[in-house]
Amino acid sequence: MKLLKLFILFLSFPILAQQGGMWVPSMLEGMNESEMQQLGMKMTAEDIYDTNTSSLKDAIVHFDGGCTAEIISPKGLLLTNHHCGYDAIQNHSSIEHDYLQDGFWAKSQNEELPNPKMVATLIVSIHDVTNTVLEGVSQLTSEAEKQKKIQENSNRIQKSFPKESWQENKIKTFYEGNQYLLFVTETFKDIRLVGAPPSSIGKFGSDTDNWVWPRHTGDFSIFRIYADKNNKPAEYSKDNVPYTPKHFLPISLDGISEGDFTMVFGFPGRTQEYLPSFAVEQIINTLNPAKIEIRDAALKVQDGFMRKDKAIKIQYASKYARIANYWKKWIGESQGLKKSDAVQLKKDFETEFQKRVVAQGKQDTYGNLLSDFEKNYKAINDYALARDYFIEVVYRNTELLNVGFRLYQLEQIYKTKGEQAFNDRKENTVKSLENFYKDFNVNVDKQVFEKLIALYGQKSPLIPTEFKTMDYGKTTDEIYSKSKLTSYKNLQSLLSGEASKVIKALHKDKGYQLVKKLADNFYENISPKYDAIDLEIGGLQRDYMKAQLELFPDGRFFPDANSTLRITYGQVKGYHPSDAVYYETSTHLEGVMEKYIPGDYEFDVPAKLIELYKTKNYGPYAENGKIPVCFIATNHTTGGNSGSPALDANGNLIGLNFDRVWEGTMSDIHYDPEICRNIMVDIRYVLFIIDKYAGAENLIDEMQMAHPKKSTKK
Repeated sequence: MKLLKLFILFLSFPILAQQGGMWVPSMLEGMNESEMQQLGMKMTAEDIYDTNTSSLKDAIVHFDGGCTAEIISPKGLLLTNHHCGYDAIQNHSSIEHDYLQDGFWAKSQNEELPNPKMVATLIVSIHDVTNTVLEGVSQLTSEAEKQKKIQENSNRIQKSFPKESWQENKIKTFYEGNQYLLFVTETFKDIRLVGAPPSSIGKFGSDTDNWVWPRHTGDFSIFRIYADKNNKPAEYSKDNVPYTPKHFLPISLDGISEGDFTMVFGFPGRTQEYLPSFAVEQIINTLNPAKIEIRDAALKVQDGFMRKDKAIKIQYASKYARIANYWKKWIGESQGLKKSDAVQLKKDFETEFQKRVVAQGKQDTYGNLLSDFEKNYKAINDYALARDYFIEVVYRNTELLNVGFRLYQLEQIYKTKGEQAFNDRKENTVKSLENFYKDFNVNVDKQVFEKLIALYGQKSPLIPTEFKTMDYGKTTDEIYSKSKLTSYKNLQSLLSGEASKVIKALHKDKGYQLVKKLADNFYENISPKYDAIDLEIGGLQRDYMKAQLELFPDGRFFPDANSTLRITYGQVKGYHPSDAVYYETSTHLEGVMEKYIPGDYEFDVPAKLIELYKTKNYGPYAENGKIPVCFIATNHTTGGNSGSPALDANGNLIGLNFDRVWEGTMSDIHYDPEICRNIMVDIRYVLFIIDKYAGAENLIDEMQMAHPKKSTKK
């Protein structure tokens, strides 16, 4: 009976999986194209990706290395998330012009603001170079030798593969090292800020609503790509002109309905869909709980200060949001993995996997994979946990220790590369830390330090004995009263002089002494062993992926996300997060007003928006007398998909991806179509804010509006 259930599971898998997956756009013909059309898509695979004529991929942009954006006008207008453009908006803000608080709208191209070092990358073409990358690899025995050979081959191919002088070649690995694709890209370096709503719209709900549905956030900002007179990438120049794209996205004014086809096109960052059950158990039971506890302690301290002191609230708002983001994500991820019984599903799959290994006579090749996984995950457990403690306590969440670790890296530069390299890095470090100390509060960080160093000493494995018996309160008082790492002025003094003098001074500093002990222990006793076992696990994961593709020829396997261009498709659909609760697909401006708290930094609403709501001055963007704000669908997204366009069946823009629901954050490890939903701001809300709120009709005039639903009605 159990075997029959497993058989049914695999028969039904392709149907369920129609609502998940991150697919390479150059490889859609066949199964993916058919599935999308069954779900309602009216395009072909060539409409999405084509190198001979313009296609949708020519409008999709890798925005500043971490987000996605899309081109929405013939003049290179870019749409992305507010949180993706946040740093640029902040950098242009001042007391006189607070664009974070008030928003920014360029009413002409002369008013658009340049952003040094910001880049926008377009994909020209994608090529499979697997065979060439893997030449000479199979006969090597050690995993380290294999990786070295692969890197050598990749470097050679990237240099020799045909491209134009302004283009770049980048090779990425897929299916855990079983496939390699080369991307020819164009990177534009003159990107200018065009428009952004105030944070009370672009970040409405802030930390409280993060990862939560229903959502009411107008998470968008607008930029423009500029090029030289030949329409090629160029550094910033007043002589540059707006980029003329091969394709830009028309915008649908017809909205969405339950069951509509949706496609999200972008650059998802990282997923781990094919981990064995041993890895998922480790994440649920060991790694996530530790990281959650550390960040929970840091957040409670910061929140206590922020509630009492407005100046501290301003200093720590961004840092608090950064820490809280993945803290909340890990909580939801763990709960979702448990609720969907992900570990047992993995074990069931592994049982079937092992049966197929035997049935197909592959014992010599794949018979020991699962037992080797189990052995290696047991071996890496303490090293992985110790590594996470070090990263979370020293590197991410205690600011004094973070500064100390940067100085530790500075000392390593001196030891390995000499005094000139040390002086160059020192100068850059001192400059970069000036802004850091503007938002540093010694009293806040002191309490964070005391809480986290105690957790580190009491719970982290593989630490020096003295940390287990340390008087954490006394150590905290001593460091924060005597260390020069507590202020920028003292840090400058500490780092002044020739290299040997600086190193000697560092070794006398109480804060640096503690960081050095922690870092030395990490690099001597934790990192080498972790890296060695992790390398072996990587080799096993590659073989496991190869085995799955071989033993399940009718399986539906997409490559894990790796910050390359992907599409994911699904449908607009509500969901049941818990018993007797159902979430509808869309939110409206009424919900913004229901959450409105005057003066609150998360839920305040601009007076102009309140006026528009009261007068119902909605223009052509309302539906049944209401302004839509956000909607959800079954698209499989992750970090990096922020700013990705949500497209309808005809390739028109209907929304802007910016988040996932809390119950479905485990989709990076296990996608469940019943509860995994991505969250998008409705494009009609974006247009409403641009037009009626900001009065930026110049931007509306650039765009091409469409009525695909009306045009198909008989």
